[in-house]
Amino acid sequence: MGVYDELGLQPVINAAATLTALGGSRMPRPIVDEMVAAGRSFVDLREMQLRVGRRIAELTGNEAAYATSGAAAGIVVAVASCIAGTDPAKIIAFPYLDGIERCEVIVHRSQRNGYDYAARQTGARLIEIGSAAADLHQAISARTACVLWFAGAHFAEGALPLPEVVGIAHERGVPVLVDAAAQIPPIANLWHFTREVGADAAIFSGGKGLRGPQCSGLVLGRQEIVDGCRLNGNPNHSIGRPMKIGKEELAGLLAAVEWSLDQDEGAILAGYESTVQGWSAGLAGIPGVTVERGYPSEAGQPHGRAIVHFQPPCPWTRDEVVKALWEGEPCVAAGVPHGVDDAIALNPQTLEAGEEEIVLAKLQEILAGVPERPEAAIR
Repeated sequence: MGVYDELGLQPVINAAATLTALGGSRMPRPIVDEMVAAGRSFVDLREMQLRVGRRIAELTGNEAAYATSGAAAGIVVAVASCIAGTDPAKIIAFPYLDGIERCEVIVHRSQRNGYDYAARQTGARLIEIGSAAADLHQAISARTACVLWFAGAHFAEGALPLPEVVGIAHERGVPVLVDAAAQIPPIANLWHFTREVGADAAIFSGGKGLRGPQCSGLVLGRQEIVDGCRLNGNPNHSIGRPMKIGKEELAGLLAAVEWSLDQDEGAILAGYESTVQGWSAGLAGIPGVTVERGYPSEAGQPHGRAIVHFQPPCPWTRDEVVKALWEGEPCVAAGVPHGVDDAIALNPQTLEAGEEEIVLAKLQEILAGVPERPEAAIR
């Protein structure tokens, strides 16, 4: 395992999700090869950034594209673009924004989450709204830079649908940004939010469903937004300067988009479903353990997960199972479904062939025993 062995790190079998804390995803060999090749020489980084963006825009049918060091960095530079555009005097005003009128970002109250820090770090003020159209109408003013809308099934409740947000915002000349970091699959989302729904820009992670470098991301959409991203981003001395994406990541991201567009997505999703059914069958009959198919995924992707519940007479709690999987050999990461305290979520998306069987065997082994705690015998 190379560096992992040298550092005494244990590799993880990831049955949770494409989480940054676990390394995002795994890159197929062609993507790794392109990154290695790009690292063998110097290049004009600005020109490479420009040409990679043009190529990805062409592949996805978008007006323009900009490669970032991740989806959160994409939010930073896209919001900065909406505030400052390509105006040098405004670009150097971050993060205090003295004298800049359009420095408010509208978000749904129900969609507030840790990733909106990326918008706030520009110095922008977030204006919260409820789920009524009148709330959005009232919130838009001469100070509004953009509306930031978070995609995903878990963000839908309590928020206006994106087409309605786009319609209202565009009536007032306000751009709409979509954080779609984990919204692949389906691959069609690379053009759905922009070309089909009309958002001004959609922001994706390069290291999740695209299976590119973890420290890469994409802003896709209108040329004006992308032009502003470029001037507010690396290698320019602006708010995005620390969010560096290098020649290797640029090459890897382009290769990831090309590779992803070339895959049989239907077959991949069918494979995920087969894995979920296999887990369900393999855990059937264990006292107190029930399995349901969770659909869509935790990020709203069009594939299932196995939601495994632990109730009496099963002696294990959810947290004990998560701990035993993580501390076992091999180390297995399981997800925790939102709002459920008695279940784990097993996600097939991040597994290599054969790992689904290892996950099942490890879980069967754990459940065949009892947790090491005094109260286990009386539960």
